Amino acid sequence: MSKFTELTPSEEKLAAIIWRKAPLTSPELAAFALYELNWKKSTTYTILKKLCEKGIFRNEYTNLSVILTRDEIISRQSRSFIENTFGGSLPRFIASFFDGKKLSSSQADELISLIREHKGGDDNG
Repeated sequence: MSKFTELTPSEEKLAAIIWRKAPLTSPELAAFALYELNWKKSTTYTILKKLCEKGIFRNEYTNLSVILTRDEIISRQSRSFIENTFGGSLPRFIASFFDGKKLSSSQADELISLIREHKGGDDNG
């Protein structure tokens, strides 16, 4: 299993089918991909192999299993984006996101609650 990298648009399409239909077999996946995406079996298996190499799914004896959920992928992509774009600074990301926009009272309360839930003891590590 290699280090996770961003998903290509094709990988995202196939992953969406797997997450929606799991558990399933690779022949069943090929049938869904033919029906939903008009993909040949060879295309489906090539992209499935890449998803398995990225550690998102496992294909054992044609049985597919989910290793990383959609939410886990989104979380990893979000952290990677903040790290690469804002030097890992969540405050810089949030400031950029707001850029003059106002929060509703309920949005502000939700953010305050999230901050309290995840706040550490100190800033030293």
